[in-house]
This record gives sequence, C-alpha cells and structure tokens, in this order.
Amino acid sequence: MLFKISLSNIRKSLKDYAIYFFTLILGVAIFYVFNAIETQTAFIKMNEAQRKIIDILIKSVSGVSVFVAIVLGLLIVYASRFLMKRRNKEFALYMMLGMSKWRISALLLCETVIIGIGSLVVGLLIGVGLSQVMSAVVANMFEADMNDYKFTISSSAITKTIIYFSIMYIVVMLRSGVVISKCRLITLMNSERRSEKITMKNPWLCVIVFLISAIALGWAYYTVGWNFANLSLRKIGIAMLLGCISTFFIFWSVAGMLLRVVMSAKGIYYRGLNSFTFRQISSKVNTTVASMTVICLMLFVTICTLSTAFVIRNSLNKSVEENFPVDFCSYFSLSASDSDNEYLYKGGDIDEVYAQQNMSIYDDFRDYYHFHDYIEEAYTFDSLIGDKKEEILGDSMSIYSLMNFDISFLKLSDYNALMKLYGKKQIELSNGEYAICANISGMPEIYNKFLQDSPEITVMGQTFKPRSSKCIESFFYPDMQESNIGTIIVPDNAVSEEYRGTDYFIGNYNANDKKAKEAAEETARSHWNNAISGIEEDYRSGFDTRIEASSNAIGIGAIVTFLGLYIGFIFLVSCGAILALKELSESADSLQRYTMLRKLGVEEKEITKSIFLQSGVFFLLPLLLACLHSYVGMRFGMIGLDMVVGGECTKPVLFTAAVLIVIYGGYFLLTFLGSKAIVKEQK
Repeated sequence: MLFKISLSNIRKSLKDYAIYFFTLILGVAIFYVFNAIETQTAFIKMNEAQRKIIDILIKSVSGVSVFVAIVLGLLIVYASRFLMKRRNKEFALYMMLGMSKWRISALLLCETVIIGIGSLVVGLLIGVGLSQVMSAVVANMFEADMNDYKFTISSSAITKTIIYFSIMYIVVMLRSGVVISKCRLITLMNSERRSEKITMKNPWLCVIVFLISAIALGWAYYTVGWNFANLSLRKIGIAMLLGCISTFFIFWSVAGMLLRVVMSAKGIYYRGLNSFTFRQISSKVNTTVASMTVICLMLFVTICTLSTAFVIRNSLNKSVEENFPVDFCSYFSLSASDSDNEYLYKGGDIDEVYAQQNMSIYDDFRDYYHFHDYIEEAYTFDSLIGDKKEEILGDSMSIYSLMNFDISFLKLSDYNALMKLYGKKQIELSNGEYAICANISGMPEIYNKFLQDSPEITVMGQTFKPRSSKCIESFFYPDMQESNIGTIIVPDNAVSEEYRGTDYFIGNYNANDKKAKEAAEETARSHWNNAISGIEEDYRSGFDTRIEASSNAIGIGAIVTFLGLYIGFIFLVSCGAILALKELSESADSLQRYTMLRKLGVEEKEITKSIFLQSGVFFLLPLLLACLHSYVGMRFGMIGLDMVVGGECTKPVLFTAAVLIVIYGGYFLLTFLGSKAIVKEQK
C-alpha cells in the first residue's frame, strides 16, 4: 500500500522532483565517471611513466571523492528540505485522515528509496556511457594506443558510488523522520500562509556597511592582484579572510539597499509589476545572505579551478615544445672544491667517462653537440648587478632579495651551434662584447634594466661591454619549462680553459618514428647509467629527455585538469541546484500573491516577465560578484603560475564560460520554467 501511494505521490509531484532528480543523476554520473578512470584506462597501452601518472591520478581522485561526497550529501539534504516544505499540506491531510507520524515517515522512506534507486540506475547508465568518452579523452591526452581498448564497466566505481550515495540517502531518511516526528497539524495546515518577513534595514547603516565592505574587498583585491611583490603568506591569508567576510556583508547590505534604491526611483518602481517584483527579489536576497555568500565563493572557486587547470595543461604542453627541441641532453662535472660548505663542481669530460667503459656516447645519436660552460668562482648574480640591485629589482626586491646564484658563461661558437641545433636565431659578437640570455619568468626584464646603462663587466681577467641593451630570451640547456635564470655569452677568444665548468651533451636519437625513439631512449639511458656507475670520484651528473619531459608535462596537466573538472562540475551543480530549489520554494510560498495579482487583472505575460526577472536577478547576483572575485583570483594565479608556467588564458576562460552557460544557465532555465509551472497551478 505504501509503495503504491509513494509511486502515486512521485508521479503527481514530478515537476517538484524534476530538479532534485536531475541533480542526483548528474551527481551520480560525475561521481562514477571520475572514479571509473582506473578500469577504463586498464586496456589503454601506455608506457611505464604514463602508467605511474595514471596511478597518481586515481589516488588523487579517490581522495577528492570524499570531499565531493560531503558536498553532494549536504546538497541532497538541502534539496530534501524543499520537497518536505512543498508537501506540508499533504502531510496535514494524511494526519487528519488518521495516518500516524511513523507511517508518514515510512511513506517518505519508501519515496526516498524509489528516488534513490531510480537516480542511481539512471545516473550509473549515463556515467557508464560518459566513462567510455573519458577513456578516449585520457588516451588522447597521453597520446596512448587504444587498439586493445574494450567497453568496460567498473564494478569498483559502481560499488563506491552505491555506498557513498546510500549513506547520503540514509542521512536524508533519518532527517525526514525527525522532521515529521516534530510536526504539528496546525503548523502544517498554516504553512502556506507563512512567508519570509522582509526586514527593512536602516538604509544609512546598509550604505555604511556596503562602503566599508567594498573598501575592504578593494584592499584584498589590490594586495593579491596588484601588490604581488610585497606578498607574504600572512597577507594572503588576511586578504582571503577579508574577502569572504566582505562578500557576506556586501550581500547583507545590498539586501537592505536594493528595495530602498528602487523605491526612490518612482518612475521605475511604479512601472508595471516592478514594485511587486523588486519586493520579491529583496525578500529572497534578504533571507539568503549566507547562502548567497557560499554560492558566490563556490562559483569563484569553480571559475578559477576550471580556468587555471586548463591554463596549466596547455602551457606545460606548449612549454615542452618550445623549451625541449631535442631528444636528449646530459651534463657531468667533478667536485673541484668545498668553499663555505658549498661544493663547486667544474671540469670533467663525458667522452672520458664513456671511454672508461669502452663506450662512445656518439653511437646513440644522429646529430649532436658536445660542449662545456665556464665559471669564475664567486662570480654571482649579486656580483653582476652590484650596488644597483635595489634600483634594478624595484618592486620585485622582496621576491629576489634572497636570490643569488652562480653566473655561467658560454662561448659564442657554442651558443650559435646550439641555436642551430635547436632551430633558433644565432647572434654575433665583436671582441670585448657580451650578451645575456635568460628565459625564466621575470629575469629578462631584470636584465633589461641592468643593460640600460650599458654596464661594463670584468670577468676572467677581461672587461666586456654589452652588445645590446636587451636580454636575449633563450636557453642553452633544454628543460620542460623556462629554466635559464641567466647566462652570459662572450667571444671565443675571451675564455680560458682554466675556467672550464660543467660538460654538456645535447643530441637527437638515430631514429625517426615514435617507437624507434622510445627504443633508442632506453638504449641511451642504459648506456648513460652504465658509464656513470663506474666513476669513483665525487661528481654531479644528470640527463633529461624530450619523451620524459613530455610525459611529465602531460601527466601534471592531466592530474590538474581532471581534478579541476571534478571539483568544478560538482561545485557548479551544487550552486545551480541550491539556487533553483530556493527559488522554487519561494515561488511555492508566493502562490497566493500571484492569485491576487490575477484577480486584480494583471496579464499572464506580465506575471511571466516578473518571474523571469526574479529568477534572473537571483541567479545573476552571486555570479557577478564571483566573476569579479575570479578576475582578481586569476590575476593572482597567473602571476604566481607565470613563475612556473606561462600560458594564454583566453581559451580556458572561454571554455569555463561555456560550462557556466550550459550548467548554471541550464539550472536557471529549469528554475524559470519550474517557477512558472508552480505559479500556474492556481491560475
């Protein structure tokens, strides 16, 4: 009997359950898709490095899933409150007909089970389909082979999804039972006569609070977005805390100011249904200040997370292409001295290291270049810029004040030979001239300031003047990203072998296709390790490869992208659902008001227009402030990330905007249509 009544209730209240059911399905599908990555990628052919990255990604997703489950659980509990509120009269009727509270609780239990099973089944079916698409995305991102791929269903992801969502539904059931047990018949019968009380706050107090909040928020914006050079962890923490508090009080003050401001503009206030519409909006904002604050901050996190994730991914991939133009690079140097507990490594020859093992490094490569840099002991960045450090660093002083590093020198012929190998521009130098090259973020600008006055430098017993007043943005040792913090290029006749520093070998494998290069890399790696293993002296060595750098870039990008999408989608769904349910609840509470409007002769299109405006403003307010937060947050993020990766943010921002339009805009559209349908109930 209870089962039949439950089914009947769900069918009759389908429009009320629509957003709730839609949200549950989305949550289940997203949860399954990201937790099924392990099974979906098991049949994709990947190398060992890529498989390790996938393992890290799987562990990261599992950890984030706990947080996601908590967010979804809170969302489901919030949604159940709306459904309970919509059915107060129905519960009152049951009690008047003699149904006990425990049987009403049993009825709700049955309905929750039906909705839960339905949403799990539909969500899992959609998730299984989307997870196959996710496999293709992973394979494309890792440039992996999908020839052995099979359609699979992740039993572990299904089990995890069922367990997590079952716990959420049990919490909802227990809460519903507690709420029903405390209900009184008279309260349920009069529920629709009660409405949120509009508190007319003191307008001057609201103006003062708004101005103070805006000033505090402006300070927080300036601190993290425009005063980056003087930042500290303490200032960042204060700015974040102040930003959250200011957001709350901005919504609090706007709720008190909005109606007063519109009322003062009588030409607008008394036009059409504006007086009714703005009172409704004021009431909603006034009673949802805390919710608006949380939603605004969640939207801010969503926008920044999605945009930044794709910026990191794109910039890392692009950085490898630009900064690692060869297949293999290595370095080797011996310990020369121990000065102030700091080892100075210089000298050594890679040819001699290989010869000791009866090998030649040249056998593994088609084209290559073997060279070494030069160093003068104690000649550092501080030695180069001297007493102009504060003038040159300027606002960046707090960042670079502790920075000091050894300056290395390259012969002009070595630099040009490398540029030829890399396919980059070569340079010319006259006797007695020098040039500086660097590409790590911020350093070219610092060297440009240093070179403005054409400063002469004295190194290795000779004096040099600059060839140009501009730093060359380039590198000599390939890396996954910009890493050349500063190298001085001098004419060949200006150096002496007594200043010989680290030995380098740069080359391309004797292979053309991907598989041949992978095989050549294994051989080169094995030969390098065998050669180095026979050295008994204290030394410093290492090697890097384009394949390894590309795998690392793809892996880091994949982890950041997937976690960003996971958190971003869940937050966006939560924001849309909370606003939708709150708006639908307000529409249900205002039925009598719309009925009165119709009795007064208001046309249906005017009522529809009012509903659209109310829903639009309700969804738009937190989004506008979140976009403002996000602009500053992205600016802070880009300045910080630019020291590690640099990239164009236009496309990621456009992608984030598209996701916002589809999901957030979709919830707005469903909310408008749902509110319109509710209002038409008593037409």
